Amino acid sequence: MIRALWTASTGMEAQQLNIDIIAHNLANVNTTGFKKSRADYQDLLYQEMKSAGASSSPSTMVPTGIQIGQGVRTVSTEKIFNQGSFKQTENPLDIAIEGEGFFQVTKPDGLTAYTRTGEFKVDSEGRLVTSDGYTIEPQITVPSDALAVTISADGIVSVTQPGISTPTQVGNLELARFINPSGLQPVGRNLYATTAASGEATTATPGSDGLGTLAQGFLEMSNVSVVEEMVNMIAAQRAYEINSKAIQTTDEMLQTANSMKR
Repeated sequence: MIRALWTASTGMEAQQLNIDIIAHNLANVNTTGFKKSRADYQDLLYQEMKSAGASSSPSTMVPTGIQIGQGVRTVSTEKIFNQGSFKQTENPLDIAIEGEGFFQVTKPDGLTAYTRTGEFKVDSEGRLVTSDGYTIEPQITVPSDALAVTISADGIVSVTQPGISTPTQVGNLELARFINPSGLQPVGRNLYATTAASGEATTATPGSDGLGTLAQGFLEMSNVSVVEEMVNMIAAQRAYEINSKAIQTTDEMLQTANSMKR
């Protein structure tokens, strides 16, 4: 019965972590480009009290053994990169990715990070940057006299300038993709960093090599479903309660055993 106490406690700890993940998803339900997470679990080692296939007589064997499980553990928190819904903003510097791919961002330390958030701005030098001022890679500079900025589905950035009848191309946006995007490391600020599990980034023009296309004037919203997360929260709460009930029941059984008299 002491074993049951520890087994049920692992279930409570697992559901507590599950609630933490659900709360984080719900907190970012309106975060542009956010991708929800989920927890993956495995059962723990088993205590084998009788081996399946052991001999029960010279001519027979035990068909099933006795293995007592030790509970559960969390093995990973996986990012789910399915497409979020689109929101039209009519802002020419808002860009959504329709399909696979990440924008490339240069951080202040010189390292490259990746994001699905396309809320771009223009800094004092005319460069396209994120809301934190991180420059987009490859770097694109918008002239100070630009009247309009146009971004095509394949990433060509053009501007309209006074006295020039045809748009002037000022750069090309590129997207990056990974063989295992779930292996990317979230580092906050809607950014991801590469890891050995994600593999190195492969960059190409939007719309080529399996990459998505760009939609100017739109933003990709969070892929969190409030209804789904609420259902998950209820299920996690009930699982937490039933594990706590197992601890309570085990405690009552121990109390009964301790109170027995000859």
